Amino acid sequence: MELKKQVRELRAQGKSPKEIARALKVPPSAVAPLVREIAAETADTAEPEVVGSWINVGWSAGLGVDPALGWTDEAPEAGVDGMVCVLVARRHGFDKLSVTGYLADVYCLGVKNVMGPEVMDERELRRFREFFFGEYSGWQEAPFELARHLVLGSVDHARTLGFEPNEHFGPAAEALGKWEGGSAITFGRNGKPFYMEGPQDDAAKVLRILRRTLSDDDFDYVIGGR
Repeated sequence: MELKKQVRELRAQGKSPKEIARALKVPPSAVAPLVREIAAETADTAEPEVVGSWINVGWSAGLGVDPALGWTDEAPEAGVDGMVCVLVARRHGFDKLSVTGYLADVYCLGVKNVMGPEVMDERELRRFREFFFGEYSGWQEAPFELARHLVLGSVDHARTLGFEPNEHFGPAAEALGKWEGGSAITFGRNGKPFYMEGPQDDAAKVLRILRRTLSDDDFDYVIGGR
């Protein structure tokens, strides 16, 4: 039973059966049946097993996060201007993964873009993860609850300001599971909505929407780099 528990934990980290065998110093033949058992246990559940979730370093800059939750940021000074990438992988059959990525403006607009869900194997996931976080100084493993609270919480926050998530967010949101609302994160830059113009934004429209619910003193913005 102890071996199965260790296999389950390593499998949840996205390790392949061969990698698990090497880590535990046991023959692959001892690991393979346990991996099949674990996959079978989750096959009939409403939600496939979460294999792993990852976020860019610097994700926490400007956000309010209760330290008691233990959600650490390996490089809080990385300077990402509120643009946070989150990647989630769930089991898809015995040897495949369903991978979904999110780009969230955690200061203002919520989820601006999504990728997937795409089905891939573990080797493809490793390559895709490097590509997905390529614009950042690094990435880190994240608790699944942190991934959920960042993405779904940013959507809730944006909606209070008048913004809806990316049009493809609905199918992508399924990877994050059922959400009752009430994120443990305080969004906005230091608690205040902050809009920085992106390359595909209609900045004038964004400001009009913000001004429907907020006075100019209640939010900050940068347009055209100023």
